[in-house]
Amino acid sequence: MTLWTIEYEGSVFERFFLSLPDYEQVVLSAAITNVLQIDGIGVCSGEWGRPLGDGLFEFRVRKSLDSILGSPGAESPPGIVGTDRPVLLRVFCTFYGNKIVLIYSGYNKKRDSSAKKQQKEIMRARKIHQQWRKNARH
Repeated sequence: MTLWTIEYEGSVFERFFLSLPDYEQVVLSAAITNVLQIDGIGVCSGEWGRPLGDGLFEFRVRKSLDSILGSPGAESPPGIVGTDRPVLLRVFCTFYGNKIVLIYSGYNKKRDSSAKKQQKEIMRARKIHQQWRKNARH
């Protein structure tokens, strides 16, 4: 099995990731490694993702660490408690080339689940995506 390569465009995602509480960071890292890197664009054929149009996609993380890792306490980092608590995170990305996932940005939907916030985050991801497409000429 060939894994998808994960890349990051700019620093928007990094700022988002570092703003998350420790548990959410661990869950998101596990989801990227155990779901997105394995399934790639296939996440959009199930509950994990959906296309937003023009090559922009949303990776939806709404499970607990235990659920992502497959069993309670499985390889959980030390000091992380409550590994059965689901999160509600969104990550915006595109898929291109030879199995590459390019991650743009994300947001914590549990912190603000309003439709206005969601549309604002999608528009921000769209701008990053359009700029990347213009520069990369894909």
